[in-house]
Amino acid sequence: MSYKKATNILPLELVELIQTYVDGEYIYIPRKEENRKEWGTITSGRKQLDLRNSNIYRDYLLGIKVNTLAEKYYLSSKSIQRIILQEKKKCDIK
Repeated sequence: MSYKKATNILPLELVELIQTYVDGEYIYIPRKEENRKEWGTITSGRKQLDLRNSNIYRDYLLGIKVNTLAEKYYLSSKSIQRIILQEKKKCDIK
C-alpha cells in the first residue's frame, strides 16, 4: 500500500470536507468490494500454505503422530489438529 497526497489527487473542496473530520491524520480508504483480492492471490503464500497443509495431512495418514508433525512443521499440536480436520473435510467434499 502506498500513500498519496490528498491535495495532489482530490479536489480542494473534498480535501476541506475531509479535514472537518480528520485533520492532519492518516486515514485508510478500503478497496471497493469488487476490486478486493483474496489473501495470497498476488503472491504464492496461499499456494505454499495449501501445499504444506496437504503434506501435513498426507503425513498424518501415513501414521505420523500429531506431536511429531508439530515438531516437523514448527507448529503447535492444536494447529496440526486444526489442519488435519480442515484437510479431512476437503477430502470428504470431493
